[in-house]
Amino acid sequence: MLNERIKPIVMPKWGLSMSEGKLTGWLKRPGASVALGDELLEVETDKITNVVEAGDSGILRRVLGEPGTVYPVKALIAVLAEPDVPDSEIDAFIDAYAAPATGGAGEEEEAGPRYHFAETPAGTLRYAKRDGTRGESGPAVLLLHGFGGDLDNWLFTIDALAESATVYALDLPGHGQSAKTLADPTLAGLSKAVLGFMDAAGIDRAHLVGHSMGGAVSMRTALDAPERVASLSLIASAGLGSAIDHGYIQGFTAANSRRDLKPVLETLFADQSLVGRKLVDDLLKYKRLDGVEAALRALSAALFADGAQAEILAGAVAATGLPTLVVWGEQDRVIPAAHATALGHAARSVVIPNAGHMVQMEAAGKVNALLKEHIGTPATGTAT
Repeated sequence: MLNERIKPIVMPKWGLSMSEGKLTGWLKRPGASVALGDELLEVETDKITNVVEAGDSGILRRVLGEPGTVYPVKALIAVLAEPDVPDSEIDAFIDAYAAPATGGAGEEEEAGPRYHFAETPAGTLRYAKRDGTRGESGPAVLLLHGFGGDLDNWLFTIDALAESATVYALDLPGHGQSAKTLADPTLAGLSKAVLGFMDAAGIDRAHLVGHSMGGAVSMRTALDAPERVASLSLIASAGLGSAIDHGYIQGFTAANSRRDLKPVLETLFADQSLVGRKLVDDLLKYKRLDGVEAALRALSAALFADGAQAEILAGAVAATGLPTLVVWGEQDRVIPAAHATALGHAARSVVIPNAGHMVQMEAAGKVNALLKEHIGTPATGTAT
């Protein structure tokens, strides 16, 4: 049995497809004091590079991971412990941890989120589901991505929220691996699709977390079926004001080469180096699927016609009294961070510096902490 006074730091698992990651550099030196949430190291995956934050506090007593080295998920790369823990105990801990760090891939796969497909009135919709990790199902949380995105936009969110909730991440119609046909490309039509998915998945009531277009869909769903929504978390959300970078919408819709798409995607991040070759290639593959261009053009025409957002839902949502959190990246170049205050006193509003439109990826630790606090406050939803 491993020593409970010693806390392991392991290669994280971000998303369903991640099996390994490259440790690109440490942000703390051996012997440094570490607090919960401190940035410890950077990890590069085939999709994105991000910072790993401390899940425990203590002294960084041992660093095993070497910069530039690729490690499998769950591999032990460092150890936290208090100063009074003898080195001999740390050595024994490392020796005991070696087997589960390199074996147990099936166990991790079993515990992690899985892809599923639901048959709904809007067609076949793909989703990921992550059961609560504390042995209880917890409230239901449904994550809704933005225009041109998919459930992988929640790479750094799913597992964090699953500590105390059952988490679903959905590919909206026209996106990811869901049906590409859009019977109704309006917010009302997408809201119907979300409710149809909730029915198919057996979700009576959920906390909705929406990014960009997904935020507007979340608000529309809360207005259409208030009994089904426990709270709203709106991340760089559409639907709170008319302004939007229509050049981004048009550029993403029209791009059909790496040269065209890469600068468009760089608009999403404050740190443009996060837009790697794999991210661009994955989106190009999606955009070349049958039906995708037509779906994106239909959504653009319905939601962002004439260079502005077609539906502003701030007043109606504020009047509901529904517990609402609004989070924005200060350097958002797609939708202005000024929209974060559109709900006034009806919502808690947080603007995060050094982050752009994809704030849930660039500042994952801060956003996840806000989401967990918010979802834990209102009356909880249930998954049946």
